[in-house]
Amino acid sequence: MRSLPLADPGTPPLGGPAAYLAWVARRQWGILAAAVTCSVVQFACQAFLPYLTGRAIDGGLQHGFGPDLLRAAGTLLCLALVSAAASALGHRFDVANWLRAAFTTSQLVGRTSARSGHAITAELPTGEVVSAVANDALRVGDLFAVTARFVGSLTAYAAVAVLMLRVSVPLGLVVLLGLPTVAAALGLLVRPLQRRQSAQREASGRLTTLGSDTVSGLRVLRGIGGESVFTGRYRRQSQLVRERGEHVAVTQSWLDALQVLLPGLFVVALVWMGATMAMAGTITPGQLVTTYGYAAFLGWPVQNATEFLQSATRAVVGTRKVLAVLRVVPAAGAVPATATAPPAGATLVDEASGVTVEPGRVVALVSADPDESARIATRLGRFDDAAEAATPVLLGGVPLRDLPLAEVRRRVVVAEAMPQLFSGTLAAGLDVRGGASRDDLLAAVGLADAQDVLDSVPDGLDGELPEKGRSLSGGQRQRVALARALLTDAEVLVLVEPTSAVDAHTEARIAARLADARRGRSTVVVTASPLVLDHVDEVQLVQDGVLVARGTHAELLDGAAGPAVAAAYRAVVGRSLDDDLAVEPAFGDHDTLTPVDLPTGGGA
Repeated sequence: MRSLPLADPGTPPLGGPAAYLAWVARRQWGILAAAVTCSVVQFACQAFLPYLTGRAIDGGLQHGFGPDLLRAAGTLLCLALVSAAASALGHRFDVANWLRAAFTTSQLVGRTSARSGHAITAELPTGEVVSAVANDALRVGDLFAVTARFVGSLTAYAAVAVLMLRVSVPLGLVVLLGLPTVAAALGLLVRPLQRRQSAQREASGRLTTLGSDTVSGLRVLRGIGGESVFTGRYRRQSQLVRERGEHVAVTQSWLDALQVLLPGLFVVALVWMGATMAMAGTITPGQLVTTYGYAAFLGWPVQNATEFLQSATRAVVGTRKVLAVLRVVPAAGAVPATATAPPAGATLVDEASGVTVEPGRVVALVSADPDESARIATRLGRFDDAAEAATPVLLGGVPLRDLPLAEVRRRVVVAEAMPQLFSGTLAAGLDVRGGASRDDLLAAVGLADAQDVLDSVPDGLDGELPEKGRSLSGGQRQRVALARALLTDAEVLVLVEPTSAVDAHTEARIAARLADARRGRSTVVVTASPLVLDHVDEVQLVQDGVLVARGTHAELLDGAAGPAVAAAYRAVVGRSLDDDLAVEPAFGDHDTLTPVDLPTGGGA
């Protein structure tokens, strides 16, 4: 048994369901082979029980009670014990196969979702990704849970056919030809069932997407009075899922009914033939018992074969959906790295804007358009190689897109303005890279001024956070995310509006602590708050996507970079400044800053 989840789920082939399922089988061939071995032993024992029972009866009728009958009874007991042990051990391996295949598939979907960035939501609805983990991965696991029983059933069928031919050639031919006929008749329903399951799975994925989008935007919907519109859409889609589910159920009900009827008819025919032959003296009473035993036993292999067909059908449908997720090309890192990472302490430069992050400095990005500065910050983290091809970012003179993505993620961390928190303990949510001590966690919480979170979460660091941190306020979630970013101890830390959801007093404390904590390491803060700007080493002013001025907060206000810069800067950050600041009148609206206006001196 191996611990789950796996350290490395591997790289599967994406050609089709058959190739993927075969790859999963090879990955867990050991436990699959063990399960098949146990199943073969179990079914072989079960197959020999009616045969030995019939011989024991004939021997007892001829010789009475004696050593032969006792030996036969002892053999039957041994077979029963071996069958029971193989069944118990085989069930353990069946469950292991189910878990291993399901977890492998879930991990692959999770890894692709995590690495693909926004590319996955651009290609697939959210519901498809959720259903791939919640439903499709389990269907893949179901197939491997029943595979061993199916192989054992085939072994039992072969053994029964041989033994029945030894008892009677006509009865043996009935077994040899009858069971495949029953299985073929049941198989006729597999293809329509697969089509209907695919349609139902498609509708279910869309319903999941619609529900997820509705819940995440519930507050907005209430604000604009759009609840009834989305409720109607959800109702129509849910009815479509119900209708397609009924279509699946109709086909499934026919399959279940025939699964009982056809083997039942086969049993009746076999017993009738055996009874007729016994009355005619062609077979002995013991052989008649053997015939009846096999007639009753063979319903089990047929049931297992039908269950395998159903599981295989569901697994193929589910695997197609899983492969649709796995085929998504990541937005970053899809092309292998071609350059060696520069040494630590390299300068990070966004060539398109001119923004430069020099080693060991705390820099603030300021723009009249917050989205503009946020886009620059996002580029610094390399999240979309194709979209950013025309706006390269260099680390030590090497384009980020040419570096190994894992190295970029290790050295450059971007904390977005809308942080996402995951369910789990608060400590696990903070220490995303692992290895932080409890003192480190408490220190990061203190730096982010998030002590109140420890009080609001039962058991503090060991307390559980619900999904997306719903039990916390917006300001608390933001401060927890800030503490999480600080704990990464990244070489370059990019923070987008890290204090936008907190009050002024809290913001002032965080600004002072943040500047001190990151002093000597490269840090970029996207903000227009004077409380933060007053603590950074340098402010870089961006207009129309281009760097137009650099300097300290005070220098830019005092006009060291020119009156146009001072006016533009005050327009962004001057909401809480004293009106008596000595700043020359601003140029008219027709004046536009350009990179030529950059000062040659100042606090850069």
